[in-house]
Amino acid sequence: MKHNKLAMMIAIIASVAAITAAVTAFLVVREKKKKDDDELERYLDCSIQ
Repeated sequence: MKHNKLAMMIAIIASVAAITAAVTAFLVVREKKKKDDDELERYLDCSIQ
């Protein structure tokens, strides 16, 4: 019975870690895209003038 509890706790912790990693990766990618879009917009504005 103790092995089942330990395995369940490890599975829960691993799941939370995986979800956290996925959310963090999503936010980093989204932030990078936003930064790239802003940089491109600035470049286009400067090149038009």
